[in-house]
Amino acid sequence: MTSTVDPISLPQRAASNDPEIDREALANLLVEIARNVDPDYRARLYGVPTADPRMETLRQLLVGREISELSRVAHLLDEPEQLAAAVGGVLPSAAARAPHAQLGEALAPAVERAVQRSIQKSPRTLTDILYPVFLPAIRKSIGEKIDQTFQSLNETLRHIFTWHGLKWRFEAWRTGASFSEVVLKHSLVYRVEHVFLINRNSGILIAHVTADNATSEDPQLISSMLSAIQDFVKDSFNEKEQSGLDTIRFGELRLWSEVGPFATLVAVIRGNPPEELHEIVRDVLFRIHDEYSQALEQFDGDSSQLAGIETQLQSCVELKQEDSNQGFPWLVVAAVLLVLIPAGGWFFLSWQSGQRWQAYVSRLSTQPGIIVAEQKVRDGQFYIAGLRDPLAADPQALLSGTQVDPARVRSQWQFYQSLDPEFVLKRLTASLTPPKSVRLSIVEDRIVAEGEAPDTWIDRARVAARQLEAGGPVFDFSKVRDVSPEARAAEHWQTYVSRLEAQPGIIVAQQRASGGHFYISGLRDPQAADPQALLSGTDVDPARVHSQWQFYQSLDPKFVVKRLMASLVPPDSVRFSIIKDRIVVVGEAPAAWIDRARVAAQQLAADGLSLEISELREVTPQELTHLREAIQAVDIFFDSGKAVPGPEQLPVLDQLANQLKELAKDARKAGVTAQFMLTGHSDTVGRETANASISAARAETVRALLKKRGVAPESLLVRGAGTFEPAETENSRTGSSANRRVSVTVNFH
Repeated sequence: MTSTVDPISLPQRAASNDPEIDREALANLLVEIARNVDPDYRARLYGVPTADPRMETLRQLLVGREISELSRVAHLLDEPEQLAAAVGGVLPSAAARAPHAQLGEALAPAVERAVQRSIQKSPRTLTDILYPVFLPAIRKSIGEKIDQTFQSLNETLRHIFTWHGLKWRFEAWRTGASFSEVVLKHSLVYRVEHVFLINRNSGILIAHVTADNATSEDPQLISSMLSAIQDFVKDSFNEKEQSGLDTIRFGELRLWSEVGPFATLVAVIRGNPPEELHEIVRDVLFRIHDEYSQALEQFDGDSSQLAGIETQLQSCVELKQEDSNQGFPWLVVAAVLLVLIPAGGWFFLSWQSGQRWQAYVSRLSTQPGIIVAEQKVRDGQFYIAGLRDPLAADPQALLSGTQVDPARVRSQWQFYQSLDPEFVLKRLTASLTPPKSVRLSIVEDRIVAEGEAPDTWIDRARVAARQLEAGGPVFDFSKVRDVSPEARAAEHWQTYVSRLEAQPGIIVAQQRASGGHFYISGLRDPQAADPQALLSGTDVDPARVHSQWQFYQSLDPKFVVKRLMASLVPPDSVRFSIIKDRIVVVGEAPAAWIDRARVAAQQLAADGLSLEISELREVTPQELTHLREAIQAVDIFFDSGKAVPGPEQLPVLDQLANQLKELAKDARKAGVTAQFMLTGHSDTVGRETANASISAARAETVRALLKKRGVAPESLLVRGAGTFEPAETENSRTGSSANRRVSVTVNFH
């Protein structure tokens, strides 16, 4: 037996974000569940256990807060904008608390890629940033290197053929240094006598070192004068703050100045110092800033924190180079010349021979159809190998004029077919043997065939073109016309079809040629050009052309204007024009005509055309308005398929004739001419062409009946509107009978 457990009504409490659980509600729920447990519980519906609402309540009490939090986090992860806002709120504090090493390793790849992309996108930005820093340093370094080079060259040329020069060359070979460095080491005479270290901002002397036996005045006075000279130059010539006067020369004395972040080092040098001395002085200044950076920045005249700085400066004043006596070694020069002259002659002849060979190799490399793969000179012999097209120039013939001895040349050429258009053209001409009416030429690395040829030759040319597509130049034979009768007839037919397709109001839907006859079908506006007349001049036999054209009304503005002129019959004061595919009507017209033009504009708007009548002005005389409206309200109705009104319409015709004669008389008195447009209408029963014809016939019938009743025939105009201007919709009860009518429109001129 399955016992039935009664539902328990317990107080429900929604899960909240409060971390505390309602312990009393939890205890009561557990007690009730224990008292109502069904020991025979089993699945009741298709093996699916029934849900116990108490378990859901227990789950909400135990993990309700966690479920709510998980739901909120899941929703946050599904919303990119909210997730970005949440991460952005904690990202600054997380970055601030992260270890610097780990944060740097994590951000380094992204920052490097961002900088690389920024530089790739706009290199000028990095150039503008580094320009003020690097340009002065580069310019100064280049200037020093140029001075050093000229100084080295001058001393090297001076001692190159002396006895000391030979000894110094041996010393350079033994020590691995360059000859110019050894020459400068022994030849330049200089001595560093004083070194001043001056505060850059205040100009106060920080330290001063003097060489032995060097005389000088008060160091503080000299320091002040140097600072004053620096300031004078900057103020006089508008120099930038980071630049300064780096060299002063007075007789045998030179003052070299090196500027650092906090101090300037000035060396007083007697004699002709080497340019490398700049680097030595600059290194001393860098070491001083590296060791005493903080003390130099905070220097206020107290040198107690700069103990030992004079030791650094002492290394500068120890730099010197003594003079040495030397004479010019004429004997060494003569011996060297005896050795160099024969060697120079042999070297010149070898060089000249190599130049002639290289000129020959260059001439071969520029020849089409010749590829030089390898060339070398060995034991007085010249070796060359590569690929050569049989149509290319003869390498042996190209030796003439190069002054290279042919007996010393060893060549080896492998056969290959060059893809040069010139050679490909020769091979095509030899294989295809084009007729005289076909001309082959090279146009922009393409081989172009022009003229007339039979279809068999065109087929061979097509095969040759496919073979050339694999890496060779393009063979274009599209300009070769097939001279067979069938091809000429097809060409003339395509000319005729193209002429038809270019005609407005003609749409070619299908065209084909079969069995010597041509078939074409499509749509044609009655106002379009006659397709049969377009056959003239195309050399197409009209007897072989079978055409089938369906009637349609083209939306070309020119045709639409013609139909509007025929249907609306505008007065002489109205002018139609086409402006950018829009039909614009300007001038003066009676109100009735303007109403008809407005109806036509609405109908054209449904077809996507624009008929603008906003510039029309109404000219109807005020005293004739009432009678005109009464006439235009009259309609003559007809039976289905009839062009003559029934007997019941005769009284309407009598009244209409009297109104027309009265309005014509009043219009003459007002100085205008009244014209009456009789418009025939039809219902939609039957074909459109028949409806158009019967509508025009109804208008003609009414015109004849009004003429019998004394209305002047010259004032009556007729037109057939067919089904295009219905009075009511056809699906209404009286729609068809109301549309079988003749309406009257009054125009004044």
